[in-house]
Amino acid sequence: MACARVPLDEQQVTEPGPLGKERTLPALHPDRTEERCFVPYKPPPEDGSPAEVEEFLEYAKFITEDLEWLLALPHDKFWCQVVFDESLQKCLDSYLREAPRGLDLTALPPSPAVADMQRAVHRAVFLTFLRMATHKESKENFFTPAVFGEIIYDNYLFDIPKILDLCVLFGRGNSQLLHKMIENIFSQQPSYYNDLDETVPTVLQVFDTILDRCGLQCEGATAMEPMKLNAHRQPTAMTMSQQDLVDLVLYLCDSTTTIHAILDIFPAACSSFHSHGFLTRLTSFYETAVPDLEKAVRKRDFDDKNLQEDLWRRLSHSCRKMVETTHLLLHHTCLQPILEGRENMQTSAEELLQHFTTFLPEKRFLSDYDEQFPIADDISLLQQALPIIDETRTSYLLQGVESAWDSVGRRKPQSQIRSDASSSILANQGATSGVAAASASGGFKPELIREPGRGRENQGRAEAMLDVPRKGNNGAVCPVSEAELESLLSCIRDLLPDLGEGFLLACLQEYGYNSELVINNILEDQLAPSLEKLDRAMPRPVKEELPAVLDNRSNVFDDDEFDIFRRDQVDMSRIWKGRRKGESVREMLNDKQHIAEQKARYQAYETVVDEVVIEPGESAAAYGLDDYDDEYDDTYDMNQVGANDLDGDSLLNRRPFTVPQVLRKGTKVEEEEEEGEEQEEALQNNVNRDQFVQDPALLRERAEAKRAAMQQRRGFRPERPGNVVGRPKGQGQTLETFLDRRKKETNKSHVANHNRRTMADRKRNKGMIPS
Repeated sequence: MACARVPLDEQQVTEPGPLGKERTLPALHPDRTEERCFVPYKPPPEDGSPAEVEEFLEYAKFITEDLEWLLALPHDKFWCQVVFDESLQKCLDSYLREAPRGLDLTALPPSPAVADMQRAVHRAVFLTFLRMATHKESKENFFTPAVFGEIIYDNYLFDIPKILDLCVLFGRGNSQLLHKMIENIFSQQPSYYNDLDETVPTVLQVFDTILDRCGLQCEGATAMEPMKLNAHRQPTAMTMSQQDLVDLVLYLCDSTTTIHAILDIFPAACSSFHSHGFLTRLTSFYETAVPDLEKAVRKRDFDDKNLQEDLWRRLSHSCRKMVETTHLLLHHTCLQPILEGRENMQTSAEELLQHFTTFLPEKRFLSDYDEQFPIADDISLLQQALPIIDETRTSYLLQGVESAWDSVGRRKPQSQIRSDASSSILANQGATSGVAAASASGGFKPELIREPGRGRENQGRAEAMLDVPRKGNNGAVCPVSEAELESLLSCIRDLLPDLGEGFLLACLQEYGYNSELVINNILEDQLAPSLEKLDRAMPRPVKEELPAVLDNRSNVFDDDEFDIFRRDQVDMSRIWKGRRKGESVREMLNDKQHIAEQKARYQAYETVVDEVVIEPGESAAAYGLDDYDDEYDDTYDMNQVGANDLDGDSLLNRRPFTVPQVLRKGTKVEEEEEEGEEQEEALQNNVNRDQFVQDPALLRERAEAKRAAMQQRRGFRPERPGNVVGRPKGQGQTLETFLDRRKKETNKSHVANHNRRTMADRKRNKGMIPS
């Protein structure tokens, strides 16, 4: 048997040999492999025929049972099977290659049995790869880390293509577990980093292949290469066959999804992609290839409209993944060092601004990126973290973003316009001292720190960004932007100026926004019956503008002096950046202006005039006096108010305070007796007021009598006085004396020398003092 606490690669096992003799073998040996044939995986059938469904269910059941048997094996048996069983590796490779991806799951037949079996196979394969990526299962079952790295690398248990497929297939819902799994693989075998660096040029070759198939040339990538002789005969996206176009879109969708998955799950791979200039190549490819592919999918005639919609959905998905991939690379290579406050913050900020500058010529890409991840937020974050950023440069970048939106004929969303406006105001006017202090200490506004996965939550916005196709009344796919719609209307009105825009808009919707078809049907009077009923001079319907959000908002800072949404003028003297210049503690203390302001107020109280002499010929009104007050109340003039009141200490001899009857707790009889005693005592005190100090013995006697009467009324029995002296010796002691002596002996530790007797007993019990 294998020894405990020894790595599996060093263990030796004793087994019976072929001739019955025992032999000693390494724990990892081909002879210890079980005879079992793992069948390759087949994807679910697309058409859903009963025979193919039954075949898929049978194959999937075999794979699930075999993998569950494999996972139940002990540690040494499991690894013998993984390393030396070729059929197992073929089975796992076939699943990574043939398993349906995220967008492919929507095309599967809606069969509960197929879906359940597919989930079972999916789970079993993932658990198998997860155990294969674990070098230590327990304290007894583990590998030496270096040997584990050699085993998985030399036996091709994992390689870069497999890791890419694992990220695509299992990334959704298992991203954290998959991240730990891939991180362990790369940490135990650093050679995978070199393989990843060698894989990036192959990934870049994907973009060149797609451009070459479309008859395009990417600026900066192949501009210095000589043009091929057959380049002018290369088919384009509009002229290639329909099947080639479908394959090209599927190839692009699979590639962009895979690249985004590996960067999202394993951010350490971003440095490898970034070092090969991946961002520049990706943005240039986006600007060159995406418009041609969108035009081909939108304008080519497809016999199957569902196929056209599926291609458009995959192309939109590819564009969204390329934008999110760009943000991932920028976040992990440039923004992350700034957010963490590393030493190279200045270099990262400069690199980020340089990337944004290279994006400016790519108008379509820049507008799509800015809609999903606003550049103004990143620039505002830079200005807070590094106040030394050149404002001229940042203003130039923001103007370039606005120019990109205008050049593609689209408008920014209203929420982003407000965000950009507030960010630019903070950038141009400067923040207050609190923001400056937060920037200096490395703290930033939490709303400006965005995680890379935010684009997935805004999928609706991304689809709107890519102009998801709409259907006309005849079912044709007709995606057009506002600029294209205005161009179509103006083109038709140049030929038919007497027709109203509302009527032309209805015709365009009816005929799939095909202006030539609309003009032809109008001239030949072959309009659809629904259009014949319309007024040809019908104006264009006015769009109801939704009320602005600013008009309906409610905030505690509304209408204050810094409300830039409601005020056109803001007092800039109240806004400053950092410590306010020109102020010091000495100047503030020497400023006596507030004393001068209060001086005039107190001058009125300086002079008190008791008697004013009125000169002859002057009235009392001139001195602020009045001879007669019509509203004077003379009711009490004849009454001597307060004349009969007692003076001196008589004001203090009031009735003593008594507790209200509702709040008293005693009985009525007791209260009356107490009140009577208090009255008697008060009378005695009044009689003997001249006695300054009474006899203390008399006072103690009265207090004792009063206390005894109170205890008697309340049924209190006083404690019997203790008697520890007792009778003379030889006459015997009473029970009371014996109990009092015991009580004194027990409780005398609380006084005098504390617990001397207790400690003496303790020492005696432990044998320290002879008894």
